[in-house]
Amino acid sequence: MNGCQRAIDGNIRINCSLTRVSQDNTLDLLLTHSKPARPTNLDARPQVGYGDYMNTPMPLVTEDPGKRKRLDNMKRRATGLLVLAAVIFGAALYGESAYPWLGYVRATAEAAMVGGLADWFAVTALFRHPLGIPIPHTAIIARRKDRIAHSLGNFVERNFFGPAVIAQRLEGLRLAERAARWISEPAHADRLSNSVAHGLAGAAQVLKDKDVQALIDRALISGASKIQVAPLLGGMLALFTENRRHQALLDEGLRALANAVAANEELIRERVRAESPWWIPGKIDNRIHDRIVTGIQHTLEEVGRDPEHPLRLRFDAALERFIEHLKTSPDAAARAASFKEELLAHPVVREFSASLWSDIKRSIIESAERQEQGEGPRAISRGLQSMGRNMLADAALLEKADRWLIGAIADVVAQYRGEVAKLITDTVVGWDAEDTSRKIELQIGRDLQYVRINGTLVGGLVGLVLYSIVQLVG
Repeated sequence: MNGCQRAIDGNIRINCSLTRVSQDNTLDLLLTHSKPARPTNLDARPQVGYGDYMNTPMPLVTEDPGKRKRLDNMKRRATGLLVLAAVIFGAALYGESAYPWLGYVRATAEAAMVGGLADWFAVTALFRHPLGIPIPHTAIIARRKDRIAHSLGNFVERNFFGPAVIAQRLEGLRLAERAARWISEPAHADRLSNSVAHGLAGAAQVLKDKDVQALIDRALISGASKIQVAPLLGGMLALFTENRRHQALLDEGLRALANAVAANEELIRERVRAESPWWIPGKIDNRIHDRIVTGIQHTLEEVGRDPEHPLRLRFDAALERFIEHLKTSPDAAARAASFKEELLAHPVVREFSASLWSDIKRSIIESAERQEQGEGPRAISRGLQSMGRNMLADAALLEKADRWLIGAIADVVAQYRGEVAKLITDTVVGWDAEDTSRKIELQIGRDLQYVRINGTLVGGLVGLVLYSIVQLVG
């Protein structure tokens, strides 16, 4: 199979190939007289832009001089055989009256001439008008180039990029096992981790800080704006108080309050003296202080000892009412939403997003630099190696990964195979018709000269057989 290439602006290279026509008749498939498989569907697909390349005929690459020389040699051989048949026919015709057995030679040469001429006409008609005469249904490739382009695009799309074809080809490759074995090697894992680190660092340096910060701001604000703060807080408190879990916290609060009272007795005493009238004796102030402190301590101790103490029950009821109020009250929801909006609009939130991206960017770049120098942690590399070894040890996991990879690749190919067909079609349509015909002849013309030679030889053999039968019957 010989290929032809064309270059688009030195960047995009398109390879095309035509098989041996004498073996599989691929060209016959492309030149069939039936309508191509709905070429209008190709026009209906999303257009893929190629700039100004599609506006003018696209020249093909320079032809191979050696291939042209071989084609010309084959043409001379086929034509030489045809001329030889004509010479033999003339000589046999001239001497047949004197030597009747030359009739067999004449019939053979005559039929060989007919077969050779017929095949010469058929082969030449594919690429140009024979003898320059515009005979109908000749110069087929030049006249039907666009139709061939549509047929070729459909042929490649349906027979090379079908999901079943791709899946069948990938099933025997064991992609997951190969990938796992590859990343389990330290050198490969290091190289992949370095690529990941450098790629992230490059992306972080290319991205504009303002754009990323704006993206973070939008993500934070859009995400937070959808949250109903009051019901969320109510749900959290309800979860916290379920099965009286909050009682342990209440006990700690009671003990902390008792300790605070004990530690601040003198402050309470001074406060009592300051608030009492001047004419009350100090001993009475002390007794008032003792009563206050002792009453508070006794109350706290009773509440702490008794799970069903009225103060506990009133606290539980108040907490339940507060939770229900958060969950159901529109007024609570509105106040919480207002507080949330004020918080999101605060400059501190903007500064947080800016510092967050700056810290992430600096960390990514520093990590990439350390990895390039062989310093610092190799967490990514170690993680890749561990993942590869774990996958190799788990046959079921490898099978699942294989199925996922095959399905993902097949889906991607199925999604974009129309674009491949469109690329092939538009590329061939953009080629110059005569140049295309000449290039195709250069690729398959040598095989077609064998068709001419075979036609000459087979025609001669058929002529000999027919002439022999006539002589035997006569």
